[in-house]
Amino acid sequence: MHREIVEDQGVEEVLLRVGTSFVQLLAARGSETPVGKFLARRGEGLHHVGYRVGNVERALERLRAAGVPLVDEAPRPGSRGTTVAFAHPKGFRGVLVELVQEGSAPTSP
Repeated sequence: MHREIVEDQGVEEVLLRVGTSFVQLLAARGSETPVGKFLARRGEGLHHVGYRVGNVERALERLRAAGVPLVDEAPRPGSRGTTVAFAHPKGFRGVLVELVQEGSAPTSP
């Protein structure tokens, strides 16, 4: 349903709609990108799990208050005009977690 190159992350993404959710397929646009490094280290497979939230900033505050380590201290623009932030895999038994807020992304990260 959607295809986009996300230059600042060095990926090409394709979204497939599955019911009311999406499966996101990522291709690294270089070996030095975050996904390129992940693939070199761990091979193909699950990279992260994303959760739709009503407000990424509030979700980050709740995770921070619970002591969950974060990759992003503040929300940033994602693909399709979303706002996103990532929580560190150490806080979720080795799984990188993405928080996704639908709607207009902030104009600056």
